[in-house]
Amino acid sequence: MSWFQPHTEMSIRLIRDTGLGRAAAIIDVGGGASTPVDDLLDDGFKAITVLDLSGAALAATKMRLGAKGNSVKWVEADITQSELEPYCFDIWHDRAVFHFLT
Repeated sequence: MSWFQPHTEMSIRLIRDTGLGRAAAIIDVGGGASTPVDDLLDDGFKAITVLDLSGAALAATKMRLGAKGNSVKWVEADITQSELEPYCFDIWHDRAVFHFLT
């Protein structure tokens, strides 16, 4: 819980500041039950993918978002084993996911 923030304001600001626009393809790796997806949707971003190892965390976020989350691509996967298409995302967001890998 030490990493918990109700909203990742700095991350959202940095994403906005890229200037890529609301159609930018964004992936939130390790997004699970966190709120960047909520804030990105509220801000009008359209192409959001949330990837997390925990299906339970993804389910919690889907429930929290309700119908608003229908446009999000949800991926339950281990990022170290996932095969993502090259160059398919404009913005990669994670809050220290790789920090915990050795």
